[in-house]
Amino acid sequence: MEQTIAFLSDLPPLLLYVVLGVGAAVENVLPVVPADTIIVTGGFIAGLGAGGAIPVFLAVWGFNVAGALAVYAVGRRYGPEFFTSGRGRHLLAERQMRRLEAFYARWGVAAIFAGRFLPGFRALVPVFAGVAGVGWGRVIPPLAVASAIWYGALVRLGHLAGDNLDAVKETMSRANRGLLAASAALAIVLVAVWWRARRRAARGDRTGAA
Repeated sequence: MEQTIAFLSDLPPLLLYVVLGVGAAVENVLPVVPADTIIVTGGFIAGLGAGGAIPVFLAVWGFNVAGALAVYAVGRRYGPEFFTSGRGRHLLAERQMRRLEAFYARWGVAAIFAGRFLPGFRALVPVFAGVAGVGWGRVIPPLAVASAIWYGALVRLGHLAGDNLDAVKETMSRANRGLLAASAALAIVLVAVWWRARRRAARGDRTGAA
């Protein structure tokens, strides 16, 4: 960690903001990237005077929202075809696609907002919002607000850490473990619902063929 702090501290402010922003954006594609730790570290470095806390926040927030909207756009453009006639049809039956669309039509704003706080789901929620055909006007506000709250809090924590960066990171790690547990529980529920729906669809196909 000391090497990371030293490396980032030596960067010119503009390059520092870009590096932190790219880290926040990549999380939308590779959830395993430790973006939260990178952003807290960026806030810490800003507190040391190597950059400004507000520019750090704007960089990570802007890049993260842009990355999320990019994967949303890909899901909106290619998702329906992939899940109806491509290999994705083996993952979602037609009835499941209709249910996904109905869910997002009713709960899309709340699901996008809540999903941006859950590890793993941060990347999935905007993609499936695109697949379900949710309009830009219903995606951008909850996504932008949730990301602003989360990354604003991380930058603020890092900026106020002072000599207690390790303690802040440990607190953040415990919080993330709790969120990860919530994500895992939700994932189990969703897999169970998906499996049940697939079995119903398979029985319906067999009945129709008979």
